Amino acid sequence: MSIASSSPPTRRGDGRLAAVFLAPALLGFLVFLLWPTLRGVYLSFTRFNLLTPAEWVGLDNYERMIHDPIFWDSLKVTVEYVVINIGIQTVAALAIAVLLQRLTRSALLRGIVLTPYLMSNVVAGLVWLWILDTQLGIGNEIISALGADRIPFLADETWAIPTIALINVWRHVGYTALLLFAGLQAIPNDMYEAARVDGASEWRMFWRITMPLLRPVLAVVLIMTVIGSFQVFDTVAVTTAGGPANATNVLQFYIYGSAFGRFQFGYASAMSVALLVVLSAITVLQYRLTRAGRTDLG
Repeated sequence: MSIASSSPPTRRGDGRLAAVFLAPALLGFLVFLLWPTLRGVYLSFTRFNLLTPAEWVGLDNYERMIHDPIFWDSLKVTVEYVVINIGIQTVAALAIAVLLQRLTRSALLRGIVLTPYLMSNVVAGLVWLWILDTQLGIGNEIISALGADRIPFLADETWAIPTIALINVWRHVGYTALLLFAGLQAIPNDMYEAARVDGASEWRMFWRITMPLLRPVLAVVLIMTVIGSFQVFDTVAVTTAGGPANATNVLQFYIYGSAFGRFQFGYASAMSVALLVVLSAITVLQYRLTRAGRTDLG
């Protein structure tokens, strides 16, 4: 007596259909990500200026990078930018997300919050460059009307990096808030109702319920925003061009200048590889410390 198989019948052609849908993404990954990465790693061991064939120099570019004070200064400036940007952006986005979730779920308000993100970084940088101009900017006109001295936001070494960081906070905070808002939607409302019955305040519910259950989403958002912040370039390029006195010469801008300004593609590739290693290490560390792959929702 034969026993019929309980496994569901497989559809012939599903694998081919899946391959058809995956092919464009796979092709894009190979052409625009994997190949440039491998090419960049190779160029980091060469002396290459586009005009002559690449010349193998081994670890010379990395040795030069280690002894390059401008590289380390650029890395320090980048870290300063990341700390300011991520610190303020995360706190502000979390506050906006909680307010949207606890007080209102209006689609109109969510659209308003997201509006700055719809603007490109270049346009946002130019708009704020005009607003914060020391002589003609409306921002300094208001400061002057209030009786205070005009502030050279983008022309002073002390103010430049915090100003650029706040410009990017303004642009990205709405998008980050909506990501966190989506995470808040997954928290069962029954937990808040039970906590209210027990007499818990909104502040206590935030720390005892919201933060622990939002942790996996918050961890992933932090990883994404940190990686994006380390790659800041366009805002710097259109507002300060690395000045004044290299005060905003972030690592990406220094890499760009080395490659397309001085045609030192080998050295620029070495710095790019170093940045890749740093970001990979930070991502792994963040993932483990925040336990991003685990959730407290049972």
